[in-house]
Amino acid sequence: MGHQLPHLPWLRSFEAAARNLSFSAAANELHMTPAAVSLQIRSLEQYLGFQLFERLPRGVRLTDMGLAYLPSIRKAFDELSMSTVGLFGSRGDRSITVRSTAAFAVLWLAPRLGEFMALYPNIEVRLFADIWADALSADHSAIDIRFGDGHWEGFDAELIQTEASIPVCSPVWRARAGSDEQLVSLAQRNLIHIMGCEDLWTRWFRAAGVADFTSRKGVQVDTSLTALELAAAGSGFALVLRSLAQPYLDAGRVVAAFDGELPIDQAHYLLLPKGGKRPPPEVLLFRQWLREQVRARDEGEGRQVG
Repeated sequence: MGHQLPHLPWLRSFEAAARNLSFSAAANELHMTPAAVSLQIRSLEQYLGFQLFERLPRGVRLTDMGLAYLPSIRKAFDELSMSTVGLFGSRGDRSITVRSTAAFAVLWLAPRLGEFMALYPNIEVRLFADIWADALSADHSAIDIRFGDGHWEGFDAELIQTEASIPVCSPVWRARAGSDEQLVSLAQRNLIHIMGCEDLWTRWFRAAGVADFTSRKGVQVDTSLTALELAAAGSGFALVLRSLAQPYLDAGRVVAAFDGELPIDQAHYLLLPKGGKRPPPEVLLFRQWLREQVRARDEGEGRQVG
């Protein structure tokens, strides 16, 4: 028995109208008339036997059945789009802009990016590193990777990875301290503070049982990359995300200053603009590749993968 599927144009009109919550906007996107979009959606509803939209005096709203149906339709179109571009290439040049924090771009993304470029040589990648990103533009051909609480107005945020911070210092400084007490005293006089994370050292020492820690001495920097370079040069103790410290640990440029790690509430997220146009296939391919990279890392470290 063949697959019982609605006509593809009906589904395309439904997806566009659901994403824009407007038959007129869907018509503009699909180069059709609003009446044609409305007719195709009405045909789809009759085929399914359920109403997918509530027609309101101004605009439309998805019904519960429409909300339930949309994710599978969107996933199907995304898979078709990615497979077509991934296997057969595309007409004309395609490019994506990836914007990220400086530390994530240099220490996590750059060492892996060559694999994506080898898999999809027809996609040009532009990688930009930002330190602060208070205002993000809703560019549908761009991917933003941000560190924060997961809430950015106008964007859908997908969690990339959660992790803890670890304290690091140069091997020379670690060897200089003859005891844990001396190491704590040395660290308190030579702390590296990262802007926006100034309370992490206080949380660390309190968790370690140093309740009277109040020192703010040391240097203040605006990125974990600078903090790691300072720590490697023997200029202090840095408290940074484990994934960012790992290249320095592997190269022996820094060592763990103390045992243990500090859980944090913030994490890295992938941001895409809400609503409007669907992300182009090259953006979807990058998102899928990024997920696979995180999954491979988690499996390599023995983490539970959902």
